Amino acid sequence: MWPELRGHGMGSQSLGDSGVAPWRDQRLSPTERAEALLPQMSLEEKIAQLVGVWVGAEASGEGVAPHQSDMISELPPWSTVIQHGLGQLTRPFGTAPVDPVLGARSLAASQAQIVAASRFGIPAQVHEECLTGFAAWRATVYPTPLSWGASFDPDLVEAMADRIGRSMRAAGVHQGLAPVLDVTRDYRWGRTEETIGEDPYLVGTTGAAYVRGLERAGVVATLKHFAGYSASRGGRNLAPAPMGRRELADVILPPFEMALRLGGARSVMNSYAEIDGLPVAADRGLLTGLLRDEWGFTGTVVADYFAVRFLQTLHGVAGDAAEAARLALRAGIDVELPTVDAFGEPLVQAARRGGVDEALIDCALRRVLIQKIELGLLDEGWQELPDDVASLRFDDEASQDIAVRLARESVVLLRNTGLLPLPTGSRVALLGPVADDPMAMLGCYTFPNHVGIHHVDVGFGVDIPTLRDELARRVPLLTHEPGCAITGEDTSGIPAAVAAAAAADVCVLAVGDRAGMFGRGTSGEGCDAVDLRLPGVQADLVRAVLATGTPVVLVLMTGRPYALGPEFDGVAAVVQAFFLGQRGGQALAEVLTGAVNPSGRLPVSVPRDAGGLPSTYLAPPLGHRNKVSSIDPTPAYPFGHGLSYTTFEWSDAAVVEPATDTRDEPASWPVDGEVRVRVTVTNTGARAGTDVVQLYLHDPVAQTTRPVVRLIGYTRLPLAPGEAAHVTFAVPADVASFTGLAGRRIVEPGDVELRIARSSGDVAAALPLRLVGAERQVGYERELLTSVRVEPLVAVPQSA
Repeated sequence: MWPELRGHGMGSQSLGDSGVAPWRDQRLSPTERAEALLPQMSLEEKIAQLVGVWVGAEASGEGVAPHQSDMISELPPWSTVIQHGLGQLTRPFGTAPVDPVLGARSLAASQAQIVAASRFGIPAQVHEECLTGFAAWRATVYPTPLSWGASFDPDLVEAMADRIGRSMRAAGVHQGLAPVLDVTRDYRWGRTEETIGEDPYLVGTTGAAYVRGLERAGVVATLKHFAGYSASRGGRNLAPAPMGRRELADVILPPFEMALRLGGARSVMNSYAEIDGLPVAADRGLLTGLLRDEWGFTGTVVADYFAVRFLQTLHGVAGDAAEAARLALRAGIDVELPTVDAFGEPLVQAARRGGVDEALIDCALRRVLIQKIELGLLDEGWQELPDDVASLRFDDEASQDIAVRLARESVVLLRNTGLLPLPTGSRVALLGPVADDPMAMLGCYTFPNHVGIHHVDVGFGVDIPTLRDELARRVPLLTHEPGCAITGEDTSGIPAAVAAAAAADVCVLAVGDRAGMFGRGTSGEGCDAVDLRLPGVQADLVRAVLATGTPVVLVLMTGRPYALGPEFDGVAAVVQAFFLGQRGGQALAEVLTGAVNPSGRLPVSVPRDAGGLPSTYLAPPLGHRNKVSSIDPTPAYPFGHGLSYTTFEWSDAAVVEPATDTRDEPASWPVDGEVRVRVTVTNTGARAGTDVVQLYLHDPVAQTTRPVVRLIGYTRLPLAPGEAAHVTFAVPADVASFTGLAGRRIVEPGDVELRIARSSGDVAAALPLRLVGAERQVGYERELLTSVRVEPLVAVPQSA
């Protein structure tokens, strides 16, 4: 039962007509309930709701224990921490390996203590990482976000998020710190692996799908990192972001708009970035003026870990913890994570001295209470422990099925001279440092990589077959030599790899990354790259194996794209995989042997030159190859590129609505209207396959420089041999909007092209159109999506 009010002179007069306190009365709205509770709370009780405490579940199942690290000062005893209540519990499952059932029991025991210790019996909101699955021991490990982008399949990403959310909610977790909506701007950035790609439309549509899945499961999705984190100078973690407001508005912000409007996310996490000298954690214009006042966001803004204190220690805009707390609260941050620090005693004392307006505290608290009420945490009869906790599992067949399907769809075939699928009965040499490494399947924020490396004695908690394990099941004549390590300068293993390659009919050479944290890997948070050469001596291994003359299939298992310059031109086939998760070895082996027809497309371009400043495809004309620079930035493989084991014919591309009266004039497209374009796609090959039809906008003349092309629509299209379909894109003019000279988003009249394409660099048809009407201003409520309709046609008879 919930504890009754105690002390402070509150008695029966605090109860409503229903006989319960009004903040527990489910007949009232969440806002009304929060407003009833807020004035009853003391300053200490208010501030206690604005902090988290980093804990780890006890393996005994009897509670949680505060987590200490180099960045967390010594915490007082647990009873003192919770005496006024507690806003959040940080990562009780994601701090150390704990059995799912015992972890849930520990969490429930701690929640009971929190409820009993405070006057109002408010449970803590529990959050966990969930970027590649519930970051808990024995939980399914899904592909990393770059793989989501490579799949071009938001529906499957949504199904994945739903599975993730259901496992979290069943364990007593209420909030997930995902998805990452940063648009890749520099591939050298270590957290490129956590991004969905380099295009805001792809990131936004995929990220919104993830949000829908997580929120449908009853878990609060937290959008990260708002905003500008990925635009850091030099690709360095936490470096200043030297971008203008147009890049922010047109490239960085749209995925967040999509995830809020189309996904329904209820939380946002601030970025560590500073934009034009102002750290986001102290940017009221961004966190309140834009996010809340303009966009109408009513959820909670939580601090990225230690971001409040970083205003003092890293950014130098606050003199002490109290000032950092004031700046963050004023900007619009509601909850300090991961643990109580600046929002603790420093904030209490500053408020008592009048250095922080208590109205700022009340404003944040109101949002926190409303969200807890929406989650049911203040309802009568709330249970700390689910009834079916004894059967709790985080990794089941349904989850693994989604994991392997997503892994299959995200494998990208970049090049194939006919060597793939691997010839039946051939002698195959499997080489490379990642070929037999289960960690090569895992991104930085997977539990085995993020936490498990500190607890090697308990194992991964899930089965993670390597590429070697899975290929050996399908290729009887398989030999293996690693050749070298992922990092380091040791070349002593290369001669053995060369000998194995020389004795084989085909060589599968697997090179790539090891994800880690803050320099402990070649990819991941704080693992930024100087350039885009393969780590260590892996390029030496590639050159040595190519010199044998044995046909080579190069398999890249990485967290970022690496440059594939002239030295790689001799490979017969190239396969790109971005940390495919626990079933990634199976997916790769199936693609290599032909059991699965590859359908992935690049969510990031693959550069040809490892040096210079990496740039994405979203560049104006001067950002592409031209006569005024000796540097050619043309990628080896462009954004959206990917091959198949079958062939597709695209035909009859046309503007179908509105119709044009003359072939010499482009069709008119009202600045407030919609245009429909169509293409027919036919599978002309001998096997089933999936094509990805992409639609790009080209705006040749505008009042500000524009990307040569940018993605505005796409669809996956599975077709049987001989089967055909019409693909129709309905494009609202709002999708053509951009930030104009006055700093406002506009739809500008003038000539444009819609390009139906296989990739950003492979256009099947360019359809001229003319936007007509007066320049039109649009805002947050504009149309965000191009809708797609697929109409199957009668199958085309195959010749005998």
